Amino acid sequence: MKLTVKSREGEKKGDIKQIRREGNIPAIIYSSSTKPEKMIVDGTEFAAILRGVLPGQLPTTIFTLTNGKKERKAIIKDIQYHLTTYKVSHIDFEELLDEVPVSVKVPVNCTGVVDCVGIKLGGFLRQVTRHVKVECLPKNIPAEFLIDVRDLGIRQSKRLKDIAMPQGVRPLASTDEVIVVIAKR
Repeated sequence: MKLTVKSREGEKKGDIKQIRREGNIPAIIYSSSTKPEKMIVDGTEFAAILRGVLPGQLPTTIFTLTNGKKERKAIIKDIQYHLTTYKVSHIDFEELLDEVPVSVKVPVNCTGVVDCVGIKLGGFLRQVTRHVKVECLPKNIPAEFLIDVRDLGIRQSKRLKDIAMPQGVRPLASTDEVIVVIAKR
């Protein structure tokens, strides 16, 4: 997703407030090859992109930041919101370099919930883990992990080791971590 950015000067609180008054978002991009760079993100453009991102998939969304001269690929590492208006107040990006591994939180989604044996017998689905932190090269970042719960009975669970990891993707959590369980009411 393409995002227009401008270089940002000014460190003062007033400068940051002026950026937000204009409807833009102060941001910073971190890179392993250069020092952090401050920038301004177009607020309306970012809001339009956010409306198109599926719930839970913002951490794996790759942005192409362009300032007219050069383009850089990046992911969002942190996003801060205003306490009462819930408008985006600051964004931290991490630049993606082809040879440098990156750690990402990948969403986990369940399939086969309607046909699940345990739910038909009166249980309910309890998703214990919604995101799995993995390490991989930028070209291997998965959009999501799907876990099939169709064959689970009451009090049965699926663990991280039950998720098929793509080539080059390494989980940073224990493979015995419970992802989903069918609990009894």
